[in-house]
Amino acid sequence: MKFDYFKLHSFFAILFPTFLLLTGCSKNIVDLTSQDKVPVKVVVVTMFEIGEDEGDDPGEFQLWKTRQKLDQKFDFPHSHHDLFYNPETQVLGMVTGMGTAKSATATMALGLDDRFDLSNAYWLVAGIAGIDPEDASIGSVVWSSFLVDGDLGYEIDAREIPEDWDTGFFPLFSKEPYDVNKPNPIGEVFKANEDLRDWAFYLTKDLELRDGESLLKHRNLYVNHPKAMKPPFVLRGGHIAAMTFWHGVLKNKWANDWVAYWSDGATNFYTSAMEDTGTYQALEYLDKIDKVDVERLLVLRGGSNFTMQPPGLTAAENLLVENEEYAAMEASLENIYLVGSTVVDELVSNWTKFKDTPPGS
Repeated sequence: MKFDYFKLHSFFAILFPTFLLLTGCSKNIVDLTSQDKVPVKVVVVTMFEIGEDEGDDPGEFQLWKTRQKLDQKFDFPHSHHDLFYNPETQVLGMVTGMGTAKSATATMALGLDDRFDLSNAYWLVAGIAGIDPEDASIGSVVWSSFLVDGDLGYEIDAREIPEDWDTGFFPLFSKEPYDVNKPNPIGEVFKANEDLRDWAFYLTKDLELRDGESLLKHRNLYVNHPKAMKPPFVLRGGHIAAMTFWHGVLKNKWANDWVAYWSDGATNFYTSAMEDTGTYQALEYLDKIDKVDVERLLVLRGGSNFTMQPPGLTAAENLLVENEEYAAMEASLENIYLVGSTVVDELVSNWTKFKDTPPGS
């Protein structure tokens, strides 16, 4: 009898799904073949959780999970942390893990996950950060458009740099720090939608943020920085993302110069964290295949600690103090949620208006 490959192939095409159903793998079949995707209006992007997702000391995710009623769990084994969703508001919460590598891979994993329709989703990065006392106080929250990478570059140890250099860190494909012949960026700087950022800022700028005696006591140490001594407030400014937790007056100056250099003087450094250039890069790639709209990214960071020491302490002494407990951890988490949820609620409640046209357009 002549062997008929095509008939055999058709037989197994019918048999194999039936076998999986009988062996308890029906969930996988649904995930792979269903045409009905979970609609998402807003993705809240957090970076870490301290312990449990509910009921203990909160990290970045916990307030969002409990207060936004993100109760429907989606297993997410191909990334850092499971996803949680509110089917009524269609808000999805994620925890990427700390660092550029984890934020980029987690965002890419979600963007390519066929269970979800992210084509109209807004993405809100909502996390703590170091904050420059020259620009704001701890507990303040900053909306950012310019996202500058603090890792990609050449570096020479400071003990070996030329005498006329003030830093050993300088751009790839350049000859010196802040080379006037600036190379074309290959990941050193991204610019999120500035109009959307401004819309979010004006919507939230007059909110009364959480303050407290501990914040007041800490910010009063920064007697040479008037803005650092103000109660927490909402503002706009540049953001730097670097995998190294840097600290001190000299590094603070470097961060300001580096952000100003890559933004062509449009802004300087206000907040520092580790992830946001990775998140943007992943969204930019996903945008190219029409999975997401990168123009719908919002970045909100709250100052949990200052990025340089006050008078009377060395950088090392102050860093060790901050490592024990960020001075404004609790307040910054509350203020990030207050400001961020105001924007999320506005987007969700006016979805017919904002589904096709981002606010600020």
